[in-house]
Amino acid sequence: MTNRRSIYIDAFPHANPIPAACRIGAMLYSGVIYGRDGVTQQVPASLDRQCELMFIHVQSIVETAGGSLADVIKMTLWMNDKSQREVVNRYWERAFPDIHSRPARHTLDGSFSGNILIQCDFVAVLDH
Repeated sequence: MTNRRSIYIDAFPHANPIPAACRIGAMLYSGVIYGRDGVTQQVPASLDRQCELMFIHVQSIVETAGGSLADVIKMTLWMNDKSQREVVNRYWERAFPDIHSRPARHTLDGSFSGNILIQCDFVAVLDH
């Protein structure tokens, strides 16, 4: 029997019965996370604000699961326009300032509904 635990955060609820992430043992896997405002539940128009909110949600999810951003081992990004990576990189470097201790990252082309410009998922390895 597993000790699977669903991770939810109030700022990023799902309309479907799906948690923001799931933890079994030390492993934490997220679903898709994007920059939706936690108060209004709206997605702002700018990529800059969407990135800011996305990284806030990632941090909140990891912390709710019992870890920190230092536990993130891999992040996958989907972007509407990959030529705008410099915007993402500003928030990436804030979240992971040590160049010798950053998670792996892969960026893919994305096509989204509404005005979503970026989304991610991540894997983290937490202490038991």
